[in-house]
Amino acid sequence: MSAQKRVIRQFAMAAVTALALLMVGGVSSSRAQVKTIVPPVIPGAKPVTVQHIKIHGTSLEGNLEGEAVDRDVIVFLPPGYFKHKHRHYPVVYALHGYSIGAEQWTHEIHVPQTIEGAFAQGAKPMIVVLPDSKTVYGGSMYSRSETTGDFEEFIAHDVVKYIDAHYRTIPDRQSRGLVGHSMGGYGALRIGMKYPQVFGALYVMSGCCLSARPAPDPNSPQEKAFDEAVAKLKSPAGAANFPFFWKAQLATAAAWSPDPKNPPLYLDLPVKNGVLQPDVVAKWTANAPLAFIDQYIDNLKKYRAISLDVGDHDGLRFDMRKVHQILDSYGIQNSFTIYYGTHTSAVADRFQNHVMPFFSHNLCFKKNCK
Repeated sequence: MSAQKRVIRQFAMAAVTALALLMVGGVSSSRAQVKTIVPPVIPGAKPVTVQHIKIHGTSLEGNLEGEAVDRDVIVFLPPGYFKHKHRHYPVVYALHGYSIGAEQWTHEIHVPQTIEGAFAQGAKPMIVVLPDSKTVYGGSMYSRSETTGDFEEFIAHDVVKYIDAHYRTIPDRQSRGLVGHSMGGYGALRIGMKYPQVFGALYVMSGCCLSARPAPDPNSPQEKAFDEAVAKLKSPAGAANFPFFWKAQLATAAAWSPDPKNPPLYLDLPVKNGVLQPDVVAKWTANAPLAFIDQYIDNLKKYRAISLDVGDHDGLRFDMRKVHQILDSYGIQNSFTIYYGTHTSAVADRFQNHVMPFFSHNLCFKKNCK
């Protein structure tokens, strides 16, 4: 057996679980002992206004996967928005994770209750926006791709431009915050690194997919079954009943290794016809923030504040700590918290009691920000 094959075999079993861990977060065996924390309703909290809208994604036009170009977006307007007609507000853009969309994200972070609770406890009035970036395979990875469309530009340009044009915002980077959880945490970090001219404060919650994934074993039964199943697909819709791990691989390939000349899926996978594709593995590695973060240090230095958090029962805590250490090594001020919880058990509590106060303290609430 060649040295290359021995290395691949060593990583084979790890690869099967690694992708799932990277996409939605790994937890320890004590997960059942960790209870989900939902903040109680705050007495006297004033209701926010919830609006369900559609935003046309110019950046998504012509995508090869047939993803919707008009995307669902949920907007939360603070109490008094319609009463104080001359007041303008900062905006927080909150990105959902893999396998869910904006509507499911509202249930995960328990909005509008947690937004109302944050305001009742002293957070300054803000607009909160939840854009939907779910795709046929479960997630866009908030990346640029001819196959899925340019979801980086959709979030940082199309959504922001629409919100600024239709709501009373403060259209300044210092008055825009970006936050995300899991795949959304990956998206917040990725987009945050590339668009400091758009956003002024950054919060990453349990970011997935931060480090490079091990190469799969082409000879493993799991990989062979997946390879054969993909070869039979006639369209992306044919993967509707695929297992979670298989869909996650397709979502990743559509985002990070698109191929306009490879119909009907228009993507390349790390294994093809039983043969490892090193070029595809390299593309996936190149999309890991821990592989490219050093290229964007100057951009990260432009943020007024950066915060990172992750649960102590979440397998993603190791990579999140690495991001924190890299920021520290470059002298970039940031806060890093490992709290008691799994990947999702405390997300609602964190959103109300940490995310919203963070932006309340670190965004500009004046029309003329300096």
